[in-house]
Amino acid sequence: MVNNLTLAHFNMEQLTLTTPALLFSAVSLILLAYTNRFLAYASVVRGLHATFKENPNILLLGQIQNLRKRLRLTQTMQVLGISSLLLCVICMFMIYVHLSALAEITFAVALVLLILSLALSVREIQISVKALDLQLSDME
Repeated sequence: MVNNLTLAHFNMEQLTLTTPALLFSAVSLILLAYTNRFLAYASVVRGLHATFKENPNILLLGQIQNLRKRLRLTQTMQVLGISSLLLCVICMFMIYVHLSALAEITFAVALVLLILSLALSVREIQISVKALDLQLSDME
């Protein structure tokens, strides 16, 4: 009985090709959301640029600084997400060529990068909400 439990425990911890492959759909959807966010910001920046060129306004400078910060965060989120996906592919290759120890380390780093990307996403959302609150308070 003890041997069966030990074998079952070992099999639960073993990294297989399907483990990193499971992240593909999740990371792909996250990257799509990040790209959509980036494109929305690009549109806003172009609109603000046109508005500023027509009528230079000091109030727009705060929005421009906020957008610049959000664009940098989104860029970093994308880089971390893409790096996570790349490491998952490398991990799968390492599993395929039987480099299990390296594959486990690579997968762990991929997970950490994904966690960092998601954490930055939360921070970016907080900044976006703050910016919208400021704009709404301007109308009150």
